[in-house]
Amino acid sequence: MHAPAATGPVMAFAGSPLDRADHIRVDDEALAGLMNWRAKVLVLDGLLPGVDYMGGLVWGSLADVPENAELVFLGMMDGKAHFVPVPGEGAEGPAYAMPRAWQLMTQLSPPDLAIYGGARSLADWHARHRFCARCGSKTKLVKGGWQRHCDACGADHFPRTDPVTIMLVEHDGKLLLGRQPRFPPKMYSALAGFVEPGETIEEAVAREIHEEAGVRVRDVKYIASQPWPFPSQLMIGCTSVADDPTLNIDTTELEDARWFTREELEAARAAGEAGTDLLYFPRPFAIAHHLVTWWLDR
Repeated sequence: MHAPAATGPVMAFAGSPLDRADHIRVDDEALAGLMNWRAKVLVLDGLLPGVDYMGGLVWGSLADVPENAELVFLGMMDGKAHFVPVPGEGAEGPAYAMPRAWQLMTQLSPPDLAIYGGARSLADWHARHRFCARCGSKTKLVKGGWQRHCDACGADHFPRTDPVTIMLVEHDGKLLLGRQPRFPPKMYSALAGFVEPGETIEEAVAREIHEEAGVRVRDVKYIASQPWPFPSQLMIGCTSVADDPTLNIDTTELEDARWFTREELEAARAAGEAGTDLLYFPRPFAIAHHLVTWWLDR
């Protein structure tokens, strides 16, 4: 099994056109010089993106934010510095509880979606990390927002990304997919779980599949990855093989899991948003969509 070529479809939230310009982040004087009338500031409603009538991100200027606002430097584009303001509060709930967010995301172009995803992850992290995890004192934004510093104890804190494995399991020409209770009816997806301290990606894949579905797997291979900004994760897509298809589902994690034939998955893909009587194909902005598509088309 081989990973898809780099010329394949771009994952949602990947492929940002912004130049992150790390050399500017560490240069306070250069960064200050870019905070002028040409600078662009991403308009957010809390953590939701502002979207115009053309389906594009809404950008304001520095004049549109309070003087004491914390601004994260996202990077450069078209010779202009781009920033996102840190909201008063971070995310209030999980991604599946935000139907408005899903609706807005379907309107954005891939480049805008990538910009928003990175901006949301950073803004949310800053909103939830205003105090030092070491001593509890207030922290301040430094290096253009790619770090927070505590003057009280000298600790530095950096935006984090949590690794999550999401994996296909194959047996005898079928794929194992599962559903959580929060999923809409007929919605199934690849199994997924966080990588825990002290384990490799391959070990995390095998452990999560066994914990959730009771299946032992081998031949774990990497396929593709996707940044996922809810709140800030790196989805690591893999494939694996099971010799024994017997399921023992952990109902605290999954409502159901089952093996789907190629014909069932092809029918669901062809049905699009309508789905079949059996299932909906994973949504296009989710990496599970690309993983199952890769499996069907390889």
